[in-house]
Amino acid sequence: MSLRKYVIILGGGQGLRMGAERPKQFLLLQEKPVLMHSIEAFYQYDPQIRIVVVLPEEQKEYWQSLCSEHRFAIRHRVIGGGRTRFHSVQNGLQDIDEGALVAIHDGVRPLVTQQIISEAFDVAATGRSVYPALPVSDTLRRRVPNRNCRTVDRSHFFLAQTPQVFPSRTILQAYRTDYSPEYTDDISVVERRRTGRSIMIDGSPENLKITTPIDLIIAEALLKCRK
Repeated sequence: MSLRKYVIILGGGQGLRMGAERPKQFLLLQEKPVLMHSIEAFYQYDPQIRIVVVLPEEQKEYWQSLCSEHRFAIRHRVIGGGRTRFHSVQNGLQDIDEGALVAIHDGVRPLVTQQIISEAFDVAATGRSVYPALPVSDTLRRRVPNRNCRTVDRSHFFLAQTPQVFPSRTILQAYRTDYSPEYTDDISVVERRRTGRSIMIDGSPENLKITTPIDLIIAEALLKCRK
């Protein structure tokens, strides 16, 4: 029997670097809010997946109006977010079954591929925590106190992406702790708390996080290429 699947999609960004009037998860991409593309990606992978969307309380009503305006009919549950990403994930983990698989995804990564989603869930089904990542391609420099920056070996560094997928017991146990600034994503919580083994899979340049105006332009171009 296959394990029940959940995805927690985080939509708490304010979009300050976008310079836009509304949060980046609500900006239009191919005439549809970015967040809707992210939800659709997981629905396309498995129409039975349970979708939990985490939004700031003050954005929930606006999101409902967008769903009505765009006739967005994919079933999902909306949960109020917390003070930080960490606290928002804690809220999203409420009422998750222990015998399940849980993906946690940035709502502003709307172009996540079906290959990444499928591979991440398949590996998590073996009992390990999974995260996609890309090798760093640019030269990396590290600041040295009272000196110039020094080049470091970039072969040791990767850029982590989402979705990060976990056996539910692993992620629930990991988040039974207090917040720390060291917890920059969910795999870091699991590793710091030593609640399970993790493995990295190949990410994709298409799985970009929309943070600046240029990201939105690139995402538009990539969607046109897909079509």
